Amino acid sequence: MSKPQAISSEAIADASTGSFLPDPPLTAAAQAMYDEDVADDGYVWNLTRVWAYQPETRAKLDELMAVALASSGLSARQRGVLVTATASTLGDSYCSFAWGRRLARYADPAVAAGVLSGTDAGLTDQEQAMAAWARKVTRDPNSTTSDDVQLLRDAGLDEGQIVAITAYIGPRIAMATVDDALRARPDAGLVAAVPAEVRAVVDYGRRPLGE
Repeated sequence: MSKPQAISSEAIADASTGSFLPDPPLTAAAQAMYDEDVADDGYVWNLTRVWAYQPETRAKLDELMAVALASSGLSARQRGVLVTATASTLGDSYCSFAWGRRLARYADPAVAAGVLSGTDAGLTDQEQAMAAWARKVTRDPNSTTSDDVQLLRDAGLDEGQIVAITAYIGPRIAMATVDDALRARPDAGLVAAVPAEVRAVVDYGRRPLGE
């Protein structure tokens, strides 16, 4: 009879939480995060279980991004373009699924799939300029030029908006870096709710648990 193989702590954690980590201590702040997820989606997101170790850090990042865009005048659709372009460039499947789903609601599934795949089909000229900027900032912020900034101006963005979208992209990268490094896997419920067009192009990053 073969000897049973030991199950690693990593495997145990992944099976229960969808990441490298076990569930954190159940503090009041963590419970509030879980309750919000359940109220919105009916389950606790895997990335929430990671951030429940640092609820204040997550709250501050959310606040920072909200402040960055507060006076920008940008629409929810434009924000979706920024995040999906950033997430796909970074190779972050979690935000690609989550924000691909949102952008599909703000626009349509084909538009969301176009941003995630880099074709930008269906975007306005301004949105195309924003997506291109997000990709360049994500890929190599030292590679940007004054010509890139001028393209944003030519697309109708002023200096305040240019700073706002850049300040918004930075924390998005930070959040995705934490999620990906600790292997927060996209939730099965999230992936099931994503339009087929979006699922078809998100073939990178951490895979949903079970794949």
